[in-house]
Amino acid sequence: MLKGLIKLARLKHWIKNVFILLPVPFALAARATRVPFQEEVGTLLLGLLGFSLINSAVYTLNDLIDADADQLHPRKCKRPLASGEVSGRAACIQIGVLMLAGLALCLATGRPTVVLLSLAYIGINIAYCMGAKHVAVFDVFMLSSGFVIRVLLGCALVNATPSAWLLLCTTSVALFLGFTKRRADIVAGVDANHRPSLEGYSLPFLDQAITICAGVTLLGYALYGIESAMFVEGREMASMPFVAYGIMNYLRISNVENAGGSPVEIAYTSRSSQICAIGWIIAVLWSLGVW
Repeated sequence: MLKGLIKLARLKHWIKNVFILLPVPFALAARATRVPFQEEVGTLLLGLLGFSLINSAVYTLNDLIDADADQLHPRKCKRPLASGEVSGRAACIQIGVLMLAGLALCLATGRPTVVLLSLAYIGINIAYCMGAKHVAVFDVFMLSSGFVIRVLLGCALVNATPSAWLLLCTTSVALFLGFTKRRADIVAGVDANHRPSLEGYSLPFLDQAITICAGVTLLGYALYGIESAMFVEGREMASMPFVAYGIMNYLRISNVENAGGSPVEIAYTSRSSQICAIGWIIAVLWSLGVW
């Protein structure tokens, strides 16, 4: 059962919390009075761990609610609750323990905004699990809000105000990932019996939505580089090629390989995406004048 509970926690999905770290260099560079980053590391790591535990609690709750439906899914039927490896009572205990521990760590950061954002994340995911995920388009917006909350959380942990450009780029790329996930569901043959919201989708619509979100992401990021005063003159667009490649490569993976159903799996298995991410980090740090 212990192995099953660890599976329920989905530790691999903690990689999504890299979004908490993404705004940090931008937010710090935009601050009028900069605090040495080393003074913020402890608070940042504390909030990161606390939010990760909350993520695991939410994943366990989702699997608990979806256990019956997952039994009908060709892949999800092997999940611990759907397969009977873990009991519902054990899952409930895990939800309570992880939720309380995560909130306690967020509270320990001394940043009230971090706690409020964590509670908002919990509330949104409870609404999602209880029925919002059955409404087409709205389900993707609900999923995408989790990534936006992560960015806001990262800014709150370093006491920085996120720019409108950063929120625009985060929202558009989160919607992009959400719609590619729904596209992958349809291509994989998942029907409305398992995910009712799929009745409101079609491949032509999803292809259009994905294209719009990709375009907004690229345009928003380009304007961010042009308009923001935090970048070193002449280096503003250094990271743009990596963003463009990352979006286009993900589109290729989604449309050619039909493998866009799990951004987490792509993050762990796609070498091209990993190299692109490393290149983006280096380019951003250079454009901000870190080195």
